[in-house]
Amino acid sequence: MSQTRKKTSSEGETKPQTSSGNKFLRGSKAESRKENNDLKTTDSQPSNWIQKTAPSETAKPLSSEMELRSSMEKYEQFLQKLGKKTVNKCLDLNNCGLTTADMKEMGEALEMIPELEELNLSWNSKVGGNLPLILQKFQKGSNIQMLKLVDCTLTSEDGTFLGQLLPMLQSLEVLDLSINRDIGGSLNSIAQGLKSTSNLKVLKLHSCGLSQKSVKILDAAFRYLAELRKLDLSCNKDLGGGFEDSSAQLVMLKHLQVLDLHQCSLTADDVMSLTQVIPLLSNLQELDLSANKKMGNSSENLLSRLRFLPALKSLVINNCALESETFTALAETSVHLSALEVFNLSWNKCVGGNLKLLLETLKLSMSLRVLRLSSCSLVTEDVVLLASVIQTGHLAKLRKLDLSYNDSICDAGWTIFCQNVRFLKELIELDISLRPSNFRDCGQWFRHLLCAVIKLPQITEIGMKRWILPASQEEELECFDQDKKRSIHFDHGGFQ
Repeated sequence: MSQTRKKTSSEGETKPQTSSGNKFLRGSKAESRKENNDLKTTDSQPSNWIQKTAPSETAKPLSSEMELRSSMEKYEQFLQKLGKKTVNKCLDLNNCGLTTADMKEMGEALEMIPELEELNLSWNSKVGGNLPLILQKFQKGSNIQMLKLVDCTLTSEDGTFLGQLLPMLQSLEVLDLSINRDIGGSLNSIAQGLKSTSNLKVLKLHSCGLSQKSVKILDAAFRYLAELRKLDLSCNKDLGGGFEDSSAQLVMLKHLQVLDLHQCSLTADDVMSLTQVIPLLSNLQELDLSANKKMGNSSENLLSRLRFLPALKSLVINNCALESETFTALAETSVHLSALEVFNLSWNKCVGGNLKLLLETLKLSMSLRVLRLSSCSLVTEDVVLLASVIQTGHLAKLRKLDLSYNDSICDAGWTIFCQNVRFLKELIELDISLRPSNFRDCGQWFRHLLCAVIKLPQITEIGMKRWILPASQEEELECFDQDKKRSIHFDHGGFQ
């Protein structure tokens, strides 16, 4: 388990498996737009809409009609070769194993879809170096609203071409260039093009080989992106130090709802600069600063000022090497974050023995759905405190609770916790796994856990890795598995 990123699937991209069942063109826009609540969705029904692209005049030269018919036949043949179907306006070719030979055909196919609104070519490595061949037919006035090119091995030349293409895409709302590590060198061109995409709402540059200079380059474009809702610059480890003098224009993103800067090697000076900007983003709903260990002893002021973000729903600050002063500041601030739904403090050792500082937050957090305290050096007193909060009816909306890798909690502490976890009626996931290097016998608390699970109507997953079940408890679990009427996965085993 990586210490830098022990998170749920909501927080990262995973390469999909190739499937011949994937749609070539998708009618529903809801899935591709779920990143942005403000993007409009429409119902698209399968239709022979391509024919509508033919000129309406009844009298056309025979040669033009033949050329059109020939182009359409090639287009249909291309679809048949890929085993895909045509549906209105949305073309999804992610992870389709496109070959170099497909690139030219792809460009010709796009020319036959002038009404295209969504294009996803992600996870096709042969796109890299061939982007102009694919997209050169795009014209000014294009209807493209979403363009995804994740992990396409894009080259610096592709980035330069894309920067020249962006002014043609006036309707663009979502641009995802993540996991293309060679486009950092062409960021000047891309940023220049972004200045012409005033309708852009989502910009994702996760793991794109960005550097300190990249922040300044992007900063110049931010003033033109007033509609931006989501900005992802995560996993660009050379960004550290770039925000020191170049974060001023971030404040222009008045509608920004999601800011992801995890694993960017933020420095103390970066944090100081961001302290002047982030609290002014009053519409911010999700903030991820995780895996920036250098901010541990320099983020007290930033964390204190997060109280000015009343809409904040998700705060992910795991593995930031927080110290006692910064954790105290965070605890005092969290009381004011009444909308908080996701709170991730994992891998911050200072939480251990100090969970009492979050007592008022835990009592007042009516909306909290996810609480992650993995590898926080929690002690028995901490888990007893958590149990008392649960017992008194707080945390009633909690759905995911991660207490894994806290090996110092004694059996008595787990007993008290398991006796009270039954009050979390909406809980679906619980993780109390031990560290990979540690193995322990389950105490009598396991019986209390089984009794509690019966009273949790929605729970489906219980992580118990490296807890060793004696034969008697193995039998109890087997009986439970046979008697229960719903599927609950106990992820356990002494030798995993």
